[in-house]
Amino acid sequence: MSDLTEKKLSSTEIFKGVLLHVFKDEVLLPDGGKGTREYIKHNGASCVVPVTDNGEVVMVRQFRYPFGRVLLEVPAGKLDCAGEDPAEAAKRELREETGAEAKELIFMGEYYPTCAYSTEIIYMYLAKGLTFGETDPDEDEFIETEKLPIEKLVKMVMDGEIKDGKTQAAILKAYNILTK
Repeated sequence: MSDLTEKKLSSTEIFKGVLLHVFKDEVLLPDGGKGTREYIKHNGASCVVPVTDNGEVVMVRQFRYPFGRVLLEVPAGKLDCAGEDPAEAAKRELREETGAEAKELIFMGEYYPTCAYSTEIIYMYLAKGLTFGETDPDEDEFIETEKLPIEKLVKMVMDGEIKDGKTQAAILKAYNILTK
């Protein structure tokens, strides 16, 4: 197998925002040539599939500005800082968005949503043994929750009704774990 690694020669920060930092790097290509890579540095995020004792998943609906529409998603949120424990972020987002706390949090793997131009990793969790309290969304976050059977969500993923990639992956992984 050949070496496909690209090596960074230089890096320039193009934009530094609240959520995203954009960089433009010059790289040495595997064949010895040079190329340019533009990418976004992102702290990462966690998402969680909260499953009730009767097999329903607590989902969230929220408006996603870039698409101009409301999407159905699993609860999720960005890591507050680089190095934050993704499991703690998953617990925080679960409580903030759904009011739930989980007795059991099962790591389901990592998801790279945009590997061609972003360093974002989404850490996926399955939450079981839920108890419910009050929600505590961020002040600029407007969410509605909905409980749906996991079998219906799998069908919605396969039928193209759920558009969000992290939600698709997390629902299918959770279903696989729960039906083994």
